[in-house]
Amino acid sequence: MSPSKPIRAVMFDLDGTLLDTAPDFIVVLNQLLEENQRPALPADLIRASVSNGARALVSLGFGIDDQDPHFERLRVRLLELYALHIAVHTQLFPGINELLSKLQQHNIAWGIATNKPSAYTHQLLKALPIQPPPISIICPEDVKQRKPHPESMFLASQHVGCQPDEIVYIGDHKRDIDCGREAGAITIAAAYGYIEAEDNIDNWQADYCVNHADEIWPILENLMIASRQLVRSDSGTSETAGHMEN
Repeated sequence: MSPSKPIRAVMFDLDGTLLDTAPDFIVVLNQLLEENQRPALPADLIRASVSNGARALVSLGFGIDDQDPHFERLRVRLLELYALHIAVHTQLFPGINELLSKLQQHNIAWGIATNKPSAYTHQLLKALPIQPPPISIICPEDVKQRKPHPESMFLASQHVGCQPDEIVYIGDHKRDIDCGREAGAITIAAAYGYIEAEDNIDNWQADYCVNHADEIWPILENLMIASRQLVRSDSGTSETAGHMEN
């Protein structure tokens, strides 16, 4: 973490951090289970696994892994159902809309770095036009190595025109925090997201942890204040040094 640098951008993970997509995944996974004469699963159980993607949901619903001969058929069908139900119940997490407005007011760019495939990411964002729009949208197809590799943050810094340590990255999975930390970004763990029961957020080593999106702006504001104070302090030190040389 480098509080000496100004914050130039805030990047969000998508599912479980920026958008609450779980309600639609709950519907489509249980629809898939019904199609295959399987009992529905509790919403909370599905919700906790959404950040792990379609493969994890198929494994959760059917108790199989990707070596099972039926796995790929079920995964493809799940994604077909999701494409038809992609933004029926999905919405911004409470507090995110206000946060994006604050970022705009302070000329801080924002974007998305997700492991969600590009086709579904852009379909979702088209169905939910968010204002102000993101300056950067990074999906697995945009990088050679997906999260937790830091490449997504390096690419985000290019899109914004800043250094990685001038970015704050917010996510609800360890892979997000690893991605941000390895790039040198400031990291915030979104504990309000899709956290599995066995996950211990303290082990992620994020710089900050929030239980609600409302808690994000005060952190950013404090970082901005600390940065300005350090700049003034450095300027004062330089001025003093200059007088001593004269």
